[in-house]
Amino acid sequence: MSDFFAATDRGLLERHGLASFDALWDVQLDAVDEPNTGRGGWSSVFRLELEGSGFYLKRQSNYLTRTLHSPFGEPSFSREFRNISRYQALGIPALQAVFFGERKVEGERRAILMTRALDSWTDLDTLLEQWLTLTAHQHLAILQACGQLARTLHSAGQVHGCFYPKHIFLRSRSGAYQAQLIDLEKTRPVLFGWRDRIKDLEPLLRRAPIWTETEVRDLLATYLQAPTTSAVDTWWQRLSERRSHKEAR
Repeated sequence: MSDFFAATDRGLLERHGLASFDALWDVQLDAVDEPNTGRGGWSSVFRLELEGSGFYLKRQSNYLTRTLHSPFGEPSFSREFRNISRYQALGIPALQAVFFGERKVEGERRAILMTRALDSWTDLDTLLEQWLTLTAHQHLAILQACGQLARTLHSAGQVHGCFYPKHIFLRSRSGAYQAQLIDLEKTRPVLFGWRDRIKDLEPLLRRAPIWTETEVRDLLATYLQAPTTSAVDTWWQRLSERRSHKEAR
């Protein structure tokens, strides 16, 4: 597989001598947090600033995951990059890749994934912490953005697998909110209809306990594009049952 470069960013990388796998592997940067270790290797995330734009440069070595696609293991970034590309093709709003590449170096499997930073966006976790200071109009706009994002995702035949507040990023535009997803490694196709969709949505609601039933119903109304309350009632019941089951475990 050849290296991927986003056409809009390749010139920027070239101007800074970073338009190759080796250059991006060798550039000295401070890690954003402690490296992930396990799976027989490591994976680390770095912040990179170029001409006023922010990027996240992720590097990993022998950090493999096994899937049906690669039963003997592949770098986890390979799967994430495939999913980023799939989301883009399906029109699902998500983070954007700038570079992806893999190398085998003396038995070591290396991978790099570089993405644009979402500096003008705010994760839903942060907005939930601010919830009581936001207006009713902002509440509804955020709920509708989350409902529309989930609808777009599931209508495209995909489940995220980690549809959590920390993986949903939003920004305000003209009184409304736009939303997109990060952390796509666990994405897979919808296999079991509404059951998969309930399983995908419920963790979001469980991690947003500040939302009232009315607010969750607002989200569901957007998600379902429901002209009546009966469909919202059904989904509210299914989600409540799954939440009760998970909390009782």
